[in-house]
Amino acid sequence: MSRTRAVIFDFNGTLSHDEPILLRIYQELFAAHGRPLTANDYFSQLAGNTEEAIIQGWLDVDGNELEALVAERISRYRAAADGATVPETIRDAVRFAAARGPVAIVSGAFRAEIEPVVAAAELTELFAAVVTANDVVNGKPAPDGYLRALSLLGDLPPAEVVAFEDTEAGVASAKAAGLRCIAVLGTLPAARLAAADEIVERIDAALLARLLDPRP
Repeated sequence: MSRTRAVIFDFNGTLSHDEPILLRIYQELFAAHGRPLTANDYFSQLAGNTEEAIIQGWLDVDGNELEALVAERISRYRAAADGATVPETIRDAVRFAAARGPVAIVSGAFRAEIEPVVAAAELTELFAAVVTANDVVNGKPAPDGYLRALSLLGDLPPAEVVAFEDTEAGVASAKAAGLRCIAVLGTLPAARLAAADEIVERIDAALLARLLDPRP
């Protein structure tokens, strides 16, 4: 196994344990537009996709209407999420990793919703790069976000970078970019994350130590 030189975190559901918040927001938004959403609908069909793909796919809208709904979704998220969605164990893991090499975020969410949460969790200065939906044309499962992050981190060999993801789309994105991918349980069952190189129950400093400070 190649040495791990950098670590990249997905945001929603991985770095920030906010999938229940996202589900509630989408349920409220979609119910108001006449197409209710169940938890099973969300987790079986939508979780992990970009906001545009989720809203467009469920409500069959595009153009200005889609843009307005995405803006409303972002506004609702900003009002509901804060640093508390980032557990202390994950904050410790980020700090541990950042002391040993570059750490980044690659997410299908927008910068306007990521940055306030990261700042409230007091982690902003630890991330060498943050790639969001604002930065790529094609979101996950396309590899574009991870490829951009690799370039921002100095074109590290993909095999020497580990990505943490919680959905099929995220795992597919990381693997398509050539990264090693560790899937974390919580959003989807293990069977749906089988394409990852490893599946773990949680992200913590001990896991990062195993990756970044392996014993000879």
